[in-house]
Amino acid sequence: MSVIKRGNQWCLRRRVPVEFQQVESRSEVWISLKTDSRGLACEKAPAVWNEQVAAWKARLSGHHDDAVKHFEAVQDLAAAKGVRYMPLDQVVQLPIDTLLDRIETIANRDQRPDPVEAAAVLGTKQPPALTVTQALETYWTLVKDKTFGKSEDQKRRWENPRKKAVRNFVSVVGDKPMNHITADDMLEFRGYWQERIEIGGLTANSANKDLIHLGDILKTVNSMKRLGFVLPLDGLAFKEGEKSERPPFSDEWIRTKLLAPNALMALDPEARAIFLGMVNTGYRPSEAACAAPDQFCLDAVIPHLIVRSRPGRVIKNKSSKRVIPLVGVSLEAMRAFPDGFPTYRDNDAGLSSTVNSYLRAHGLMESDDHVMYSLRHSFEDRLLRAGVDDRVRRDLMGHSLNRERYGQGGGLAFKAEMLQRIAF
Repeated sequence: MSVIKRGNQWCLRRRVPVEFQQVESRSEVWISLKTDSRGLACEKAPAVWNEQVAAWKARLSGHHDDAVKHFEAVQDLAAAKGVRYMPLDQVVQLPIDTLLDRIETIANRDQRPDPVEAAAVLGTKQPPALTVTQALETYWTLVKDKTFGKSEDQKRRWENPRKKAVRNFVSVVGDKPMNHITADDMLEFRGYWQERIEIGGLTANSANKDLIHLGDILKTVNSMKRLGFVLPLDGLAFKEGEKSERPPFSDEWIRTKLLAPNALMALDPEARAIFLGMVNTGYRPSEAACAAPDQFCLDAVIPHLIVRSRPGRVIKNKSSKRVIPLVGVSLEAMRAFPDGFPTYRDNDAGLSSTVNSYLRAHGLMESDDHVMYSLRHSFEDRLLRAGVDDRVRRDLMGHSLNRERYGQGGGLAFKAEMLQRIAF
């Protein structure tokens, strides 16, 4: 590259690379280095050239038909010129010296400012008018980290509530551009849920989930794509009542009903084993249903189940990672399936429904409020009544400790001994 003096100032002179000729009409560029010192000019030249290349790249990507990418290209072009993209109404509020500095960064073509650079530096390019459904498609590309490591079934369960929230909003308000969503639109959507709560018997929690998911989608796209919209999403949540807790099965019910001879014999064998496994472990059903064969250590000195993530499947959280001793009817059930449960390993969505339907059809629910998950509550109650230490209870249940964990919580043998005290 050449550093040449023009008048009292040194300039950078260089031919325009072929790859940028579609966005640059000149065959070569002269860029002022704004110094009368040749030594300083030589030091500045590489950085100035790199900024020019970055500007060309931004302009080149701006020729893409995608509105979001085009807008990002404008933002990148502003950055390449050394300023942060700001919408015009904010640019005009800048101090006069700062505004003049911005204007001076705009390249001139035949004594006229380059219109593309002017739009980027002065903020006249409007953000793209993404509709709500388009925002959802963009959202998936921005939150890939949220589903990293999840199985296809886990991804589906994570995505579906967000798809439902958008679908509900569009059915009420329409597929409006994000920047056209008004406070009245959001109140209309809230009113839709208010009516469903009052007439349809749905809960405030269901409504709030829709509002939360919709808000997260729009806020994430607005923030991460730097669109700068003001979205009327606050103050819409419904007041939730006390959450109903699932009651535990009583010890007597487990012993005389659930574990009665042949009570579960007509239930799908894999579902039956997973259900019986809960009795003396209190695990979450998916923790056994989706476990890989090497997580079932039934021939160990102390038989146990290892709860952990595996390729294509992540567990609920860090505290869920644990080793659970297998005893009593739970160990017996697992021995029938030493390699786990292939029917449910990659899709356990129907497991709870299968078990709950069977229990209700055969009169095995202790009340209308009981469900399969009630066994987990029963297990924790039995640990509590047996005087098992809080640390050990939390370790067995996969709950957080709310303090630093030290040691191994007594070890596997100790935990197996605790479980033998309460085992069926």
